Amino acid sequence: MSRRAHGQIRRSQAVTTWGPGALLDLPRYAVIVGGLDTWPQPSDPEQVHELRLARKLRTLTGVPTPRLYAPPADSNDPREPTRGIGVWRFPEWFVVQEKGGGEERERSRRLVHRKALDERSRFEGRQVVPTRFVRACPKGHVDDLDWRGFVHDAEDTCRRQLWLDERGTSGDLADLVVRCECGKSRSLYEATQLELYPLGNCSGARPWLGRHAREKCKLPSRLLIRTAANAYFPQVLSVLSIPERAAAVQTAVAELWEDLQIVDDAAGLAFLKKKPKVAATLAPFADAEVIEAIREAKHGADEERPVKQVELDALLAAPEGYGDDVPVDPNFHARRLPEHAWRRGRLADGIEAVIQLHRLREVLALTGFTRFEAVTPDIQGEYETDVERAELALEPSWFPAVENRGEGLFLQLRGEAVADWLSRPAVEPRLNQLAAGHKLWAKDRKSKRIFPGGPYVLLHTLSHLLIQSLAMRCGYPASSIRERIYSDEATGRFGILLYTGSPDAEGTLGGLVQQARHLEAHLAHALRAGALCSNDPICAQHTPGEESMESRWLHGAACHGCVLVAETSCEMRNDYLDRALVVPTLETAGVAFFGTSE
Repeated sequence: MSRRAHGQIRRSQAVTTWGPGALLDLPRYAVIVGGLDTWPQPSDPEQVHELRLARKLRTLTGVPTPRLYAPPADSNDPREPTRGIGVWRFPEWFVVQEKGGGEERERSRRLVHRKALDERSRFEGRQVVPTRFVRACPKGHVDDLDWRGFVHDAEDTCRRQLWLDERGTSGDLADLVVRCECGKSRSLYEATQLELYPLGNCSGARPWLGRHAREKCKLPSRLLIRTAANAYFPQVLSVLSIPERAAAVQTAVAELWEDLQIVDDAAGLAFLKKKPKVAATLAPFADAEVIEAIREAKHGADEERPVKQVELDALLAAPEGYGDDVPVDPNFHARRLPEHAWRRGRLADGIEAVIQLHRLREVLALTGFTRFEAVTPDIQGEYETDVERAELALEPSWFPAVENRGEGLFLQLRGEAVADWLSRPAVEPRLNQLAAGHKLWAKDRKSKRIFPGGPYVLLHTLSHLLIQSLAMRCGYPASSIRERIYSDEATGRFGILLYTGSPDAEGTLGGLVQQARHLEAHLAHALRAGALCSNDPICAQHTPGEESMESRWLHGAACHGCVLVAETSCEMRNDYLDRALVVPTLETAGVAFFGTSE
């Protein structure tokens, strides 16, 4: 592993896109991002403090005292040592860039292993490029294809030259043939047919953790294209920083944890408070508060509430005002907009309140990853504790995290209006169709997740429609506006948070917050856009609970022409959407929460 930098990514991408185990093409090499053991040793200035997130990580990963550190930052000072993220060259099989040879529609190139290359990474003086095919399994294991074993029988010991024949210009697998000079050949398309068991068992290889970090795995290997979208799905846990006194005590304890981790009682605390730094940091808090925070840091809280329930409590507790009545808290500054400032007519009768978040702080931590199939948090913002994920290190003790600071707006639906909507005779059959679609989706998956419920699908679809409307006036592209859906049927509280943020700034410019005053105009535009799709009547007639070739089990009336948005914006990867629940469509008119806008 060379110490010289071979490429650059943003710090946030090391958490959300190119974390440990990701397959990445650098300018000169194809690599796999190394595990946390290859990253620079984390330092205190780079620590991210968010105790609520740390407690969730402890429950999720089993790490006793997980810490959060930002990915290393690049320095422009040539005198400072390089602090980069380690990567390993992967894959180790290459295709030789042959000169000339045959017609353009049909060409053959040799397949060679890394050990056959010279010191300039060439083969017989010719340049090589990494093969774009590897094998992997849903647990995250990834390895080179056994190219010789794929062409030959298990007992065949042939070591003659392998070739990759391309018999067309489409790049389709059916046009690619792996051939040996002994005369045997096999179409690469056969590698996709799992019932033939073409690639054998998964080798359990974890090259991001080192050459010898294999583990046992009984799953069949599957063909994976390195640059495909399903090659890496990060599992990112996200929380909003909510100001509360308990959180302030926990933050102070986290800052002093090197000293306070040995404290068990008031006498031990009193002894450590002889240090000026400890005494000054803990001065605002009573000893009992500090000891309780230390106990929770060691053993966990008696009952940890779901992420979104805590956030919803804080959002709905925001006082009324315009946000300029007190000094701004850079982590969380929210005010309930007076009703006369945003309500203009009857269109928004189903909306209870609009809250402006002038400042918010979101912390995201990478916990692991999967391949082939993404695992998303549930509607409470949490992952299932028994979900399988690939580890970021052999023995993880810390996790990469990034802070986003920005702004947003929150709208709350009236609980009574949602209850009335659910009681309509036409709504239940539609929700049963959506639930049947969820059941078909879950049939071939290990996930035990239950159907999120009609209110969640309603809120989620409305959120996507509003994102598209807000993007036209707020100054931010739709892909930079994110959502958090709050659906608490037990307490009758329902809301949507639409926000934007950046890890490279102290905040944003207020363009999204100010759109709260024009909520009814955005709602009217969203309902008009949702009423008719460019793919109607096909889109409107889609029924999720019926067997079809599309297998769009989690969509009602929803497609790329109407409510699907960039996956960077959506918390559910564009699943659980149905505009028929929001506004009347060509096919379904009696189940919409809102009537047709004028």
